[in-house]
Amino acid sequence: MAKRKMILDLDTGVDDSLAIAYALADPEVDLIGIVSSYGNNLLDVCAENSLKLLELLGHTDIPVFKGLPHSSTSDHFNVMQVSKDIHGNNGIGEVELPAPQRSLEEESGVDFYIDAAHKYGKDLIIIPTGPMTNLAAALKKDPEIAHLIGNVTFMGGALTVDGNVTPAAEANINQDAKAADEVFKSGLPLTMVGLDVTLRTLLTKKETQQWRDLGTKAGKAYADITDFYIDAYYNLDIDKRGCALHDPLAVGVGIDPSFVKTISLFMRCEYDPDSPFYGRTVGDNAKLNDPNPNVKIAVNVDKERYLKVFMDHLTNLFKEH
Repeated sequence: MAKRKMILDLDTGVDDSLAIAYALADPEVDLIGIVSSYGNNLLDVCAENSLKLLELLGHTDIPVFKGLPHSSTSDHFNVMQVSKDIHGNNGIGEVELPAPQRSLEEESGVDFYIDAAHKYGKDLIIIPTGPMTNLAAALKKDPEIAHLIGNVTFMGGALTVDGNVTPAAEANINQDAKAADEVFKSGLPLTMVGLDVTLRTLLTKKETQQWRDLGTKAGKAYADITDFYIDAYYNLDIDKRGCALHDPLAVGVGIDPSFVKTISLFMRCEYDPDSPFYGRTVGDNAKLNDPNPNVKIAVNVDKERYLKVFMDHLTNLFKEH
């Protein structure tokens, strides 16, 4: 049993699926739960995908909790067509996995965050790879957790590159910019793994073929899921060299921060819906000279070393299932 505990907050699409596998495979952490979010698909679909993938990987011991179904500034959520184009209509590359044998937990994802923060304190790592809605709601309900949690390493934002939804905004942050701003300003120790580094960290069919060659259920399923994503990157002209390992990179950095080089800033997020810069993640001018900024922003990545660890972890996990 590892000392450090990890919670994933996922809108389970393709790269979230890879994040689950990485967290399960790394011996440095115990994955203690998954909080579900909306984003790549509707909340219920994302939650069910997490249950299905945990069963595929032989980890029915890990609970899945339901988060909030839409942003903090709206009363509904519609899946964007581009999300379906990238992740498939079912969120996991149109791969059909058996219906899960388990149900979601009765406790809400927000309450699970609060309970885990009080139980594990500085040993707790949280990895949000979708919108920040659940974490912002937990902070609102119990602000003390900002000073209990060891680290939040999130996939989202863009500081030194353009956004991927608008020139200013990255997709996860764009879903709930107000929640992101609240999390930035909460005092939580944060690490931002944004497009600055995830777009450099690519996977190709050469790697997924290694999983396929294992001849296992998990190897084939994950190869099929990820190949859909690689094809989408090619066909939509996002990147013809491979797919970006957005969410699993955040998991890797949460466990081993030496994968990336960071700069430290107090950050804010533009959440005025009328602003052309809605969703922009940027340094807070009002705090530029304040001591001890709470956000580390990854600006470069040792992609070769990360990819080797990623492939070792996932390939060894898929061998067993």
